[in-house]
Amino acid sequence: MKTPRRSFAICVVVATCSTLLQAAVPKGWFIAGSKPDEYQSGLDPLAVHNHHRSAYLKAKSPRIDGFGTPMQDFRADHYFGKRVRSKETADAQWAGLWMRVDKGPNMVAFDNTQNRSIKGTSGWQKYAVVLDVPQDATGIFFGVLLTGSGGEIWIRDAKIEVVGPEALPIGAQAVPDEPTNQHRDLAI
Repeated sequence: MKTPRRSFAICVVVATCSTLLQAAVPKGWFIAGSKPDEYQSGLDPLAVHNHHRSAYLKAKSPRIDGFGTPMQDFRADHYFGKRVRSKETADAQWAGLWMRVDKGPNMVAFDNTQNRSIKGTSGWQKYAVVLDVPQDATGIFFGVLLTGSGGEIWIRDAKIEVVGPEALPIGAQAVPDEPTNQHRDLAI
């Protein structure tokens, strides 16, 4: 016969193991950054979308001198010469989405949402970063990041997709097909 004390101890062990399993970085992701140990990541059983839990990154303290990022990396050869978009749905106090393309040890393309950051707890919003992958690229990296002031971010629906030329890199401006000022009296 189990005693109430032993039953309580078993419940504590089960709850702790369950919490540790939920706090594990989602499959395929790893935590990096300048201070990865200052952040925790996992799957949130309360933030569910389409029957899937959302991933989160949370600062362990309110003030951190550095950043953390749950991220993935993969070979670029399936994307040579293509334009790719990293797309995620996120909710955060302040965070950023980023993507990078490398050729060997060198970065050849990079963008993040620093000037269009994810701010406030405004509910789920879609964010994207678009980059071109050159023929000789070796790796593609993407993720979300938290920096400095702590907080947390939830992400879901993360994916990399090939897009056409109509999906301009964020911040890029469309180049017109023809000149716009063709007036003879206009001095350039």
